[in-house]
Amino acid sequence: MLKPPKRYKVVLLNDDYTPMEFVVEVLTDVFHLPHTRAIAIMLMVHESGRGVCGVFQKDIAETKCNQVMLRAEAAGFPLQCLVEEA
Repeated sequence: MLKPPKRYKVVLLNDDYTPMEFVVEVLTDVFHLPHTRAIAIMLMVHESGRGVCGVFQKDIAETKCNQVMLRAEAAGFPLQCLVEEA
């Protein structure tokens, strides 16, 4: 019997320079989250140092993480994103 594929969390890490508005924009654009949910995750990142944006199959999680990193770099922000096994 086939096992379902492993799931992976995409996690944003807090920093002292990336504006909260940019984080919300990334969450709504890359992860297609509703604005209120994006604000809640942004606040979690801000207050606890990290926040889970979503849980996906490995290739999707890695693609979304790369999209976040490319957007942050293009905007000149040090926002960090990583993928962890769920």
